[in-house]
Amino acid sequence: MNKLWAPLCIVGLAAFGAPARAQAVVNERNISVEAAFKVAHAAIDACKKTGYDISVVVVDRNGVVRIAVRADTASPHNFDLARRKAYTAKTFRRTSASWAKRMIDEPELSGQKNLFDVIPLGGGVPIDAGKDTIGAVGVSGAPGQDKDEACASAGVAAIAGELK
Repeated sequence: MNKLWAPLCIVGLAAFGAPARAQAVVNERNISVEAAFKVAHAAIDACKKTGYDISVVVVDRNGVVRIAVRADTASPHNFDLARRKAYTAKTFRRTSASWAKRMIDEPELSGQKNLFDVIPLGGGVPIDAGKDTIGAVGVSGAPGQDKDEACASAGVAAIAGELK
């Protein structure tokens, strides 16, 4: 057994060996908690103006929740749907509605629907800073996925000037 492991370890080290100028620290752009609050607040306000109480979730660049709010009158499932919509938008770097449409248009990709926490429903919008997707927002609770997405987009628009 040991005779097999030694060559495999050497091959593994060679395959993953660091280049001569490897970087020890990785700097990644991410959404700040302050910006996440602004996004959530703007999304809530946008839906409130049209008479909808929603749940809103903002995730960071890794799909981890930065802020989550469930309206007093929102259905219990709206909270989880908002989180999954945000996660889907972040994961695929596109709105969750466009990703859902892609599953229909390109059936060979439909296996992606089985990935943990993704959901083929509209209401998730990525938050992009240049070429980096630094987070996403998901909304659930408006009467229709298009309205959920409009409120999520209003949330992103609230910080558009800060995204460089």
